[in-house]
Amino acid sequence: MALDRKGIAARLGQDIEEGWVVNLGIGMPTLVTHALPAGREIILQSENGVIGFGPPADPPDPWMINASKEPIGAIPGTAIVHHADSFAMIRGGHVDLCVLGAFEVAANGDLANWATSSNDLAPAVGGAMDLAVGAKQVWVTMEHSTRDGRPKIVERLSYPPTGLGCVRRIYTNLAVIDVTASGLVVTEMFGCDFAALQAQTAAPLRLAS
Repeated sequence: MALDRKGIAARLGQDIEEGWVVNLGIGMPTLVTHALPAGREIILQSENGVIGFGPPADPPDPWMINASKEPIGAIPGTAIVHHADSFAMIRGGHVDLCVLGAFEVAANGDLANWATSSNDLAPAVGGAMDLAVGAKQVWVTMEHSTRDGRPKIVERLSYPPTGLGCVRRIYTNLAVIDVTASGLVVTEMFGCDFAALQAQTAAPLRLAS
């Protein structure tokens, strides 16, 4: 079956390795907080200055939030740092993985996730720009198509870019796809066959050997 949003987050969570420092972007990526494998040490980092947090407490602490302004929880080892130190960590290449949402991903790994036109009311690209170029890896979580059926994986971006050539892997409700120097490689499919997946993708795909 095709995955729902929680299923996409859970599938991605399986691939995060022991000891990685991980930043989770706004939207679907924050669901990964609740889907990390039990017993695996993964250090979550947020741009607003929290390192090593976990799911929200019950009841939530109103002073503990992530960059999406959603509740998070302090766990043993959680550190609160200055906003500038948090961005120094990102820009200095100390984040192993950033998980971002996307409006579009191009076949070469270009990412668009902040505006859908030059006239968009979004205020600015924000921290996603720093994360796209500062993290060692960028993975994307998104639905495979828009609500009206348009592909979100394309040959070239039609929306303003966030980062160029930065995406290394895409997790959708239909597939896990690696972005490689030789093109988009499908490593796993959910609820569809390869022909159906290609029909919903506006860039050439190939199956992993």
